[in-house]
Amino acid sequence: MSDTPNTAEIDMSVPLLEVRDLAVSFSNPSAPDSPRVQAVAGVNMTVYPSQTLAVVGESGCGRSVTAMSTMQLVPQPPGRFDRGQAMFMGRDVLRFDEREIRALRGNDIAMIFQEPMTSLNPVYTIGDQIMEAILLHQDVTQEEAVEIAIGSMRDVGIPQPEQRIKAYPHQFSGGMRQRVMIAMALACQPKLLLADEPTTALDVTIQAQILELLRELQRTRKMGIMLITHNLGVVAENADVVCVMYAGRVVEYANIFELFDNPLHPYTRGLFRSIPKLRENMKRLVTVEQIVDNPAEYVKLDGFEKGIVPWWPDPPESVKPSLPDPDDEYMLHEISKDHWVGVYKSDHVATHPSRVPDLDYRRSDF
Repeated sequence: MSDTPNTAEIDMSVPLLEVRDLAVSFSNPSAPDSPRVQAVAGVNMTVYPSQTLAVVGESGCGRSVTAMSTMQLVPQPPGRFDRGQAMFMGRDVLRFDEREIRALRGNDIAMIFQEPMTSLNPVYTIGDQIMEAILLHQDVTQEEAVEIAIGSMRDVGIPQPEQRIKAYPHQFSGGMRQRVMIAMALACQPKLLLADEPTTALDVTIQAQILELLRELQRTRKMGIMLITHNLGVVAENADVVCVMYAGRVVEYANIFELFDNPLHPYTRGLFRSIPKLRENMKRLVTVEQIVDNPAEYVKLDGFEKGIVPWWPDPPESVKPSLPDPDDEYMLHEISKDHWVGVYKSDHVATHPSRVPDLDYRRSDF
């Protein structure tokens, strides 16, 4: 590995990132008088040093918008930060001016984007694109930047980096382009890495290599990772804490073992039930809709009779409790110690607020 930052200075008990009640909406340019689209509606999550937070959910649930908000990459307009905070090491990045956010991007917080072929510029060499952030954020000469870029390429397993630094994106395979994206993100040794589907469209062998690479870099640098993925197998192998999202809201939040052993929200249970299992013969898989449309799935939470009911945008009619404010129907509630579920904001829930998600947990089996 190349030189790593002074990890002794990192306080492992203090969060790197705290997202609190974040709400982001978008206007519709084709219908300017129509209501704004609420992409993120009150998200809460936390990432600690050396911790991997997996953010799970289907396309359009707000995962990528949440991640991009922490670097102010949401275009404004049509996007808008309606409320909330994204605290990075104690400072709200949503309040940063252009100079401050440019100093943060690629330096303290870096992002691996979902599709490397569209994220890499086809007319610039790999070396030029890796060195751009190095020259912007570090006080180094051109020659020193080249050496740092070569070291970053070597760190991510790109062979013959001295020669391949002069190559163009089309000369790399999909897996190697993904490694280039990781090298770009890690060149300035960030404290927090946002990995948006980092193994999309890669075969399982390359996927395993990429994820092992991220784990190794995390171990040596005490880097926090927000891992955005659809793949629950990837989550099981790599995550410390899991945040399940739907329709711009967090529906469940717990450590990896608690969530897999005891999923409490019907949507989470639906995700698990829809995965085919070895040695289980079924004519048809159970769908998420079958679970969330079943009233019996909503009565399983402790306190259902008091009004603690899992929130869902279109629930079965018989389960929705009476709400003191129909326009404010959602709350993330700590059902049991260190296990949160998105529930309806009934009278009981509103008068018994719980702490926001904050899990300083790291698995010990790596």
